[in-house]
Amino acid sequence: MTASPTEYPDLADYLETAPLAFYAVRADDRTVAWANAAARRLADPPATVTGTPFRDLFDVADGPVLAALLSAAPSSADASPAVATARVRTPSGARSTHLSANVGRDGTVRVAAVMSESDRSRDRALADALSDRSAAAAALTRSRDALVASERARASENLEGAQVRSLATVLQRTLLPPVLASPPGMETAAYYHHASPDEVGGDFYDVFPLDGEAWGFFLGDVSGKGAGAAAVTSLTRYTLRAAAVFDRDPIAVLQNLNTVLLPEFRGDDPRFCTVVYGTVVPSADGAVVDLAGGGHPPPLHVRADGSARYVDDLLGGQLVGGLPTPHFTSHRLTLSPGDVLFLYSDGVTEARVAGGRYDDSGDLLTYVSAAAPTTATDLVERVTALVDGFGDGLQDDAALLALGLPR
Repeated sequence: MTASPTEYPDLADYLETAPLAFYAVRADDRTVAWANAAARRLADPPATVTGTPFRDLFDVADGPVLAALLSAAPSSADASPAVATARVRTPSGARSTHLSANVGRDGTVRVAAVMSESDRSRDRALADALSDRSAAAAALTRSRDALVASERARASENLEGAQVRSLATVLQRTLLPPVLASPPGMETAAYYHHASPDEVGGDFYDVFPLDGEAWGFFLGDVSGKGAGAAAVTSLTRYTLRAAAVFDRDPIAVLQNLNTVLLPEFRGDDPRFCTVVYGTVVPSADGAVVDLAGGGHPPPLHVRADGSARYVDDLLGGQLVGGLPTPHFTSHRLTLSPGDVLFLYSDGVTEARVAGGRYDDSGDLLTYVSAAAPTTATDLVERVTALVDGFGDGLQDDAALLALGLPR
């Protein structure tokens, strides 16, 4: 990645304002080929670091550690990134950072750096990295502002319940895409059910372009509810979009997200998430979909021939943000004309019905199969009716996302 972000608009939109430092390091002379805003602001003094030897950005004593990290960076998409801890030089002194590295397709070593200090330090670095010109950054800022307002509202004993619900609704809207995008030639549909009007939920989804051909999409669930879950949800969505531009491999995207969320899995209120992330490249003959699973229920592949199946290869993936080296699963499939890929959260499958949970016996697969063949819009409408019918048995938030290739 030797080109500047201005040559790649998607990099400028997502990586440039990512909430952690990203570097692309040349393998031959180990100088920095590219660095995002967060990485430049960490430099002492703050400056453009392109062309600087990577080791010069860190404490001189950490030179051997950095050399070992760059040498150990794997080139295989299936391998876990090399990791290390080093002290980055900042205007306020050396600070410890957790580093993860792998080799990109262009031969540069991609390094992600996460500050290993307090939440306040991470928030400050995130705020410094945001750009007013970035739509994603603006959404994150609105989310944080609404979060502060919600916290203050709840602290007031005289606040009316309607105002609390209004604030929760405003915050929730900042965590979901205002308009659901669709890859060229494809159809998308989504639905979100709030289990409680007084609490911000932790389910999230998005569909977004990566380049002229590929698109990214995801659906997931952050543990817990309320202000804490909202903050992690915002960080998760933004990091997924940034990591997706940085590396096209869905497994690597989840590994980068894990690096960012792992510091949150501490203290009295640990936070983690489950997620299915994928890329799709549509064409006239079909759409190639690459998926990665991190502890989330597997999607359903609804076919034009009237059949439906779970994407079982995604079973076995571990949650994101709870383990230093989690295992994620992957699968590639092709959507033929008339096929639909359906993602959902466990609020649907774990709804309480007579005799236990709704999907204990595979009822969701049976229900969806009865609708096949179908379209993305029709399938979401059908499952939305199912969700609404659960009534008080729906005790958690429920999110639905469908991507279809019309005939």
